[in-house]
Amino acid sequence: MSSEPSTVRPALPQGAGYGICVGFGVLFAAAMWYTVRMLARFKNEVQGSEMFMTAKRSMNTGLIASAVVSSWTVAGTLLTSCTWTFSYGVSGAYFCAGACVQILMFSVAAIELKRKAPSAHTFLERTYLSYGVPGHCIQIFYSSLVQLFNCVGLLVGGSAVFSSITGMSPVASCFLLPIGVVIYTATGGIKATFLVDYMHTVFIYVIILVALFSAYATSPLIGSPDRMYSLLTSAAQSSPAPGSPEGSYLTFHSIQSLVLGIVIFVTGWAATVDVQLFQKAIAANPADTLSGYLLGGLCWFAIPFCLATTFGLVGRVLQTNAVWPTFPRMMTADEINKGLVLPYAAQALLGKGGAVLVLLMIFMAVTSAFSSDLVCIASVVTYDIYRGYINPQATGRRLLKLSHFVVIGWATICACIATGLSHTAIGVNFIITTIGIITGPALFPIACTLLWRKQNTVAVVVAPLLGTATGLGCWIGSTRHWYHVTTIDTLGEPLPLVVGNATALFSSMVYSPMLTYIFGAQDFKWEKFENIVAVDDSDVAGMTKTQLVQQSKVEDPRMDEATNAKMKRATLVAAFSSIAVTLAFVILLPMPLYGTRYVFSRPFFRLWVVWTFAWAWAAGLIITLLPLWQGRRTLWLVASHIFSTEASVTSLPSPAEGLVEQLGSEKNDEKAGSDVESATQVTILPSP
Repeated sequence: MSSEPSTVRPALPQGAGYGICVGFGVLFAAAMWYTVRMLARFKNEVQGSEMFMTAKRSMNTGLIASAVVSSWTVAGTLLTSCTWTFSYGVSGAYFCAGACVQILMFSVAAIELKRKAPSAHTFLERTYLSYGVPGHCIQIFYSSLVQLFNCVGLLVGGSAVFSSITGMSPVASCFLLPIGVVIYTATGGIKATFLVDYMHTVFIYVIILVALFSAYATSPLIGSPDRMYSLLTSAAQSSPAPGSPEGSYLTFHSIQSLVLGIVIFVTGWAATVDVQLFQKAIAANPADTLSGYLLGGLCWFAIPFCLATTFGLVGRVLQTNAVWPTFPRMMTADEINKGLVLPYAAQALLGKGGAVLVLLMIFMAVTSAFSSDLVCIASVVTYDIYRGYINPQATGRRLLKLSHFVVIGWATICACIATGLSHTAIGVNFIITTIGIITGPALFPIACTLLWRKQNTVAVVVAPLLGTATGLGCWIGSTRHWYHVTTIDTLGEPLPLVVGNATALFSSMVYSPMLTYIFGAQDFKWEKFENIVAVDDSDVAGMTKTQLVQQSKVEDPRMDEATNAKMKRATLVAAFSSIAVTLAFVILLPMPLYGTRYVFSRPFFRLWVVWTFAWAWAAGLIITLLPLWQGRRTLWLVASHIFSTEASVTSLPSPAEGLVEQLGSEKNDEKAGSDVESATQVTILPSP
């Protein structure tokens, strides 16, 4: 590793960076504006406050899965996985991808939220009913803190990539990347987020497949698994991987890689403190929640695993090649910490085309994940803070306007903080690996809000604070013990990170039951969640009576014994599936490879590459085709309208089941009365 200053000539001009930030941002904003017009006109989906936050609670399996994948695919996912694979070999790709376990486990909480509070607008509405103002405030604080970490980390990582590839100012990147996101999020709410998540995720899978075929089939630099195997074997001789047998990059037996895997596994649980994941569950069709989250978790695994198995290994074998951007010197520690292995490897493998693809991929990852957090923070401020404490009688129009201001304000705050951090030694890897120390202790109390009725208010408030203090103390103390100095570099070492993240996460699992036992169980009654009511959106411009009726008829699965029993079974299926997949991913596959100190043979590496291709194809096809198939009727309706010369097109509503059914004949509607007349107005009213 070089200690020379980072002086790499950008592969693309600055105009490319500004063009992508601004041009694609405007493109997606315009696309979402048009989509909102179509949905308002043909599907009774005028953007009132309920629609903005919950999307009629009708999202199907395919869009849920793509949204889950997108939410978890932050810039750190892409950059950190490639960095660890570059440093430690095949085990780095696998251990980074192991964070899919948290998605699968989260499906249990998502189903329970749908079952116990189907009319909730945010998860934190439930917290208020359970624990009052103190519990409500503490969970708002921790959730917002996670969202701040996420959004700032996205901008820091994204700006570093844009700066390295185009020479664009990091400050400009931090402020320009969110512009398009703010526009389409404010325009289309959570449904726009789902749709953009889908488009972005599909694009990322396309890039992964392009990279795989180039590295292992067509590239003159590598071109086959056998050639990659030979180059990795040579790399182990010239620049051995630390802590692995013979310095090999083709083994799981690397203590540093295992420790970092533990770090990412433990800190990954902190992401579930972010209630934007619950926001997607709220928008989901109850029948599709289980399948959406399970598919999303398995498909997400392909992104860090396949991407790192490609670009991470490509970076390791081409770093000494003349095509490498830093040649003839090696990468500096600062470049590695900023996650620049991915863009450098893409440039080396695919030339300027690879640089463009990486820029687009990072743009997609940053904007889609940023949008999810924007919708969530808007929902928390409008429903939990403003409607909860300031104006309980606020109508939909006022809440909708406030949510737009929150979206703009939050993006501005995050851009300012990211700008400051971009001028420090704190990179995206540091943010990703330390977030769990501060926010992880809130996980257990939040989970118990859904799953354990006896947890009391004292435990909800005090346990996370004690856990954070414990985690910070152990993190800083262990750093001082092992390295005798506390700096960004020493705090980011693997062993202190393991100590800090693990103690922060598990200490709250001790504090919460202990405080509940000391101060007495609360024994909360789930029936109180029936008190959550819809907002009056009648004053929103363009709102029809039909949509108001639909919003007021949010079914409560507990009133239907069959539905309630079905969702209870889904909870059990989710729990057992999560446990089984966790055992397979965390123990059954990696531990034998680690314990036997096995170094991949050439045939085994070929099998590894085939498995990588298979996973990428399966995940890509599921995420791409399933939403198209499930939304085929809506797509046909819009297409027939666009290309039809007829004056009118029959409209389709989006009922709670998530199925698209045709409205009755307009002639019959005219005879039925004023309520049905309002439904036909959807086909002729101009969009707001």
